[in-house]
Amino acid sequence: MLAVVIHLRAVGYRRGTEAVLKDIDWTVKHGEHWAIIGENGAGKTTLLNIVNGYIWPTTGTVEVLGGRYGEIDIREQRKRIGWVSSSLGQHVTSVRPDETALEVVVSGRYAVIGLWNTPKEEDVTAAREILTAFGGERIAERPFRTLSQGEQQSILLARTWMARAELLILDEPCTGLDLRAREQVLSAIQLLGKREGGPTLVYVTHHVEEILPIVTHALLIKEGRILAAGAKGEVLTSSRLTEAFEIGVDVRWQAGRPWVAVV
Repeated sequence: MLAVVIHLRAVGYRRGTEAVLKDIDWTVKHGEHWAIIGENGAGKTTLLNIVNGYIWPTTGTVEVLGGRYGEIDIREQRKRIGWVSSSLGQHVTSVRPDETALEVVVSGRYAVIGLWNTPKEEDVTAAREILTAFGGERIAERPFRTLSQGEQQSILLARTWMARAELLILDEPCTGLDLRAREQVLSAIQLLGKREGGPTLVYVTHHVEEILPIVTHALLIKEGRILAAGAKGEVLTSSRLTEAFEIGVDVRWQAGRPWVAVV
């Protein structure tokens, strides 16, 4: 078992003359689940793309799942990293518009969008078991495109479990969801994070109330720099969030989740 899942050291990224990320030192250990919080344009997506190997840092070193970027096959590395975002469902629908929820989950085993060959029977059985665990057995045979946004995101989370991703990046997965759908997706994430042998979670948001009890640590980023990093109770304070978002806020905790009120 890896002791360290992510290790970034002195990472910086420039886009032309603009410094998007500056001096990022960040370590995620096995057994931790992190939230990354920051306003739009803070550098969150750039940081995710570096972790996933989609872009290369201008400075610094990146080690993920025991491999140092620049020394490993990045294509094989990406098979070990799951990614769920608000746009992934749209991509699935555009590639295979008639694929059922069950088929979307099965496709996770093969690390592809869309099933192009007949899957193994044992993979279909495993997918049904995962769907049941995620409360999706009743929609297994429905076309994925006909599902609500909340149902689609839950199916995509089940797909990552099928893929046995070791690291799961959740890039604002609740964007555009109504309250009920958001809580449905968050419940599925909480379930995934508690499952034995489940992936390390990195949850990215600018809505603090989405941070679940399963999250242990938080990274607060502002203008490309780390403002604070550590145990979530020490990072998600009224004073630090006020500094991050440049508006007075009061943080209160309820049922293991932080809730923010503007003051």
